Amino acid sequence: MEGEIVVTISLSKEANPTKLAHSKGCLCNFSIQSSISWVYKPVEHWKLEDQPIQPQKRHRGSSVFTLKEMEEATCSFSDDNFLGKGGFGRVYKGTLRSGEVVAIKKMELPRFKEADGEHEFRVEVDILSRLDHPNLVSLIGYCADGKHRFLVYEYMQKGNLQDHLNGIGEPKMDWPLRLKVALGAAKGLAYLHSSSAVGIPIVHRDFKSTNVLLSANFEAKISDFGLAKFMPEGQETYVTARVLGTFGYFDPEYTSTGKLTLQSDVYAFGVVLLELLTGRRAVDLNQGLNDQNLVLQVRHILNDRKKLRKVIDPELSRSSYTMESIAMFANLASRCVRTESSERPSMAECVKELQLIIYTNSKGLNMPLHALRMV
Repeated sequence: MEGEIVVTISLSKEANPTKLAHSKGCLCNFSIQSSISWVYKPVEHWKLEDQPIQPQKRHRGSSVFTLKEMEEATCSFSDDNFLGKGGFGRVYKGTLRSGEVVAIKKMELPRFKEADGEHEFRVEVDILSRLDHPNLVSLIGYCADGKHRFLVYEYMQKGNLQDHLNGIGEPKMDWPLRLKVALGAAKGLAYLHSSSAVGIPIVHRDFKSTNVLLSANFEAKISDFGLAKFMPEGQETYVTARVLGTFGYFDPEYTSTGKLTLQSDVYAFGVVLLELLTGRRAVDLNQGLNDQNLVLQVRHILNDRKKLRKVIDPELSRSSYTMESIAMFANLASRCVRTESSERPSMAECVKELQLIIYTNSKGLNMPLHALRMV
């Protein structure tokens, strides 16, 4: 995971490090320093000992694959099937024995990160086995064969959002398409936050443009749930010993206090909205020191319509957007990235506002909504 950062937060005497090491839905009873190898258990055993088990709500069974099947699917992980690389490892395009085309994520981590990798692997399988939503990537299955770990997902033909915004092997997206992607991602996060699937809200904790995958018709689906967190039942805040995520998308409040909330995802979503608006990266180290962080660079002008024109992605076709929709979009983004989490909108509110922005833009351009299949 490029740009991943870990910040150690000092705990009060009342904090219980043992409880903080646990993740809802997965039993993390190992120590990073421990040399004792763990024994793989089925997902049914990944539970928190000190809290009641939530009922499983599986909409599809997660298939269990062998190492041999993973090798067959990817032609022994040939370079021709290589799709990309992240913090977890390499991702390959594969074809299962059933003929289904999938994306296969192969865990490749240095020894000092193996324990964290095991935790992320288990969390991802556990969470995606419980959830079912058109704006979350589907987990087809997994492989835990000896020391080998693989996650098998539905294949997303258009890759990730960041590549489209930066023109990496993909054509630039016009404004209606960017609005469609923003709405899809917002719906996915709103579903996680709603708690309707498992009875407890889930914080993604690593939402970013590379974790927004696109289908053949540009339906957005959120991926990479290795850092996701079930919120404690009946609580709106979780105090964590380590601040995890990706630099540039961090909620300032979470970074300074270690208090994780649903609004931490809202901040990251606001950063992605700014990427959609400007076509720039959340963090660009090629820029001058004062221009590297996108939020700091544009936050002060998002509600100034005259200055706003200067930050609109210059590659956006002027015939694809109205300034009214741009201004509404920028205003939403500015509220999402406010320093105080209590001042940010909820993801449900973001969904409603984006639907209104889409309507405003299509009406201003005399474009029928059904042309982009947004409703």
